[in-house]
Amino acid sequence: MSNYSLVLTCPRGLERVLTAEIASIIGKNAACGNGFVRVENATLEDIYRLNLHTRTASRVLLQVANQHYRDEDDIYRAARNVAWFLWFSVKCSFKISIESTGSHLKSLNFAALRVKDAVCDCFREEYNERPSVDKDNPDIKIAVFLDKKSIAIYLDTSGEPLFKRGYRQGQGVAPLRENLAAGLLLLAGFNGEQAFFDPMAGSGTIAIEAALIAKNQAAGLNRHFAFEKWNNFKRDVWQKIRTQAEQAIINAPHKIMAFDEDKKIIQIAQQNAQKAGVAKEIHFQAAHFPNDKPCDDDCGLLLCNPPYGERLGELQHIQKNYFAWSAALKQQFSGWTAGFFTADRELPKIMRLLPKRKIPLYNGKLDCRLFLFDMVSGTHRRQKV
Repeated sequence: MSNYSLVLTCPRGLERVLTAEIASIIGKNAACGNGFVRVENATLEDIYRLNLHTRTASRVLLQVANQHYRDEDDIYRAARNVAWFLWFSVKCSFKISIESTGSHLKSLNFAALRVKDAVCDCFREEYNERPSVDKDNPDIKIAVFLDKKSIAIYLDTSGEPLFKRGYRQGQGVAPLRENLAAGLLLLAGFNGEQAFFDPMAGSGTIAIEAALIAKNQAAGLNRHFAFEKWNNFKRDVWQKIRTQAEQAIINAPHKIMAFDEDKKIIQIAQQNAQKAGVAKEIHFQAAHFPNDKPCDDDCGLLLCNPPYGERLGELQHIQKNYFAWSAALKQQFSGWTAGFFTADRELPKIMRLLPKRKIPLYNGKLDCRLFLFDMVSGTHRRQKV
């Protein structure tokens, strides 16, 4: 079998961005779901390329079973029908994860146990031994999804979630996942050919993702993937794909700028950028926003994830800064696009700015918005077309 059905998971709100990414990476269409997209007729080479290049996906899952079920015995049979020994060695450790939407089963843990039994029985029959279970650091992850009537079983081709690029050594109080940061940039129209400024950079995630885009550097170059431990892993093909990605890296046309008022956090951000290989592309500075415009460019993108306290007192304290931010944008960033990713729906009203777009997104379970403003000289409101 050389063509596979894949499901790529992503933060909710980034499905269409991920669909566009898939088309650009492997030239295939994808169907959007809620927090995922599906790709049919994918090859092993497609799996390698998607894991290496996607900036917004969380995982690339390969479907190995999909059928109706009535009880736990049906779940066992669905998993037992998969020839697991063709995919990975008995020397590999594995882990089962299970999720449900409307399943009538009383215990998901017992259902997961039945899948584990099926995997072990498959190896016992073939080799008279079984692989071990490792819940903390498995070689192989098997994902099970149940709805009211159907069970779908997937091999996780990624291993560690794809937002773990391999560069984050330290983080701020509320770190933004790397794939969500990249999605914000892509939604804001950033392609690396314009100036970029994050005035509240924290541990530098948005600025680092901007630099990776500007350099055309594949998001997964600094990490490994679960498919590298498969029995059918094609090392020569993978090395060719990696080499192509390395040769595609370019010099960033503009300096990326990242400020934060916390000097210690800026030091962490610099370390993360060094690990990611983009330290030369980013100018870090400990500074409070609003501050002087950090460059002379007439247009560019200002994008940040400002703090938004979940408690009322914290939020009110943060909101006191909004009008000062708005004044700085009007006075210094005419011609730029400004983006704020926040859970505070009142931000545009208090800033007295009319967003050209407000995009619903989730930061984990937190319902947020990406507000995008076209900054026009002489007014706090967007220029009418």
